[in-house]
Amino acid sequence: MTAPFNEHRSIILTGASSGIGEALALNYAQQGHVLWLNGRNAERLKDVAARCRELGAEVHADTVDVTELDNMQQWITAAAEPRGIDLVVANAGISGGASSIGDEDETQVRDIFAVNLAGVLNTLLPALPIMQRQGHGHLALMSSIAGFRGLPTSPAYSASKAAVLAYGDGLRGELQHTGIDVSVICPGFVKSRITDANDFPMPFFMPTDKAANIIRRGLDKRRRRIAFPWQMRFAMWFIAAAPVIITDRFLANPKWKKIISIATFSVGLFQFCAI
Repeated sequence: MTAPFNEHRSIILTGASSGIGEALALNYAQQGHVLWLNGRNAERLKDVAARCRELGAEVHADTVDVTELDNMQQWITAAAEPRGIDLVVANAGISGGASSIGDEDETQVRDIFAVNLAGVLNTLLPALPIMQRQGHGHLALMSSIAGFRGLPTSPAYSASKAAVLAYGDGLRGELQHTGIDVSVICPGFVKSRITDANDFPMPFFMPTDKAANIIRRGLDKRRRRIAFPWQMRFAMWFIAAAPVIITDRFLANPKWKKIISIATFSVGLFQFCAI
């Protein structure tokens, strides 16, 4: 990737009203930084913006729906006018929550893809020509370790994050030598409204401030992929590499339906290897 053009000072961040987005907003909030924050919940977003201002940042907060392309285009164009854009973090995402196999309904599936995939495109694509005119910039896409392999309790969520991962990897190659860096962020279980909906064990569960520190360090170094924690990353790599006939049977076994997640399987894997 290209060497850093400059520090990330003008930053667009979606999904900033809670979870990783909130933690990232607070992490980047400092004197000299301009934050353009987006979120659906007006009250939570207002609170995040106020705390960022207390830390010295200039903050613009708007409840723009990432699924509405025209509104996102206008918002991002307005954000770029004063100082350009150094960093865009397409973070907004939803999940139906892990449940029993076959529980995802059509509405839930379409909503997940609309936010997690179309929402990412609606954030990146308006920003891309602006960065191309600038000759520099950094695009960060929020995927997930769940995107490494489809999970039967959350196929839509896994698939949406897999699409983001593949798109980010491909876009990075397309934009090489343009001065625009592309990073794909793949966290494990991090405290958020998404994980609050999970009713199964979540090993290696991480607080949002720690996750934000890891992401910030990775973005500062222009890393291509920021996947953490390493235990989950390794376990997901193992499952993705294993024969599908084996992983399908394991993940679809009804007796595992309460703990079907890559994290839970990783615990069993590490325990087995330690025997």
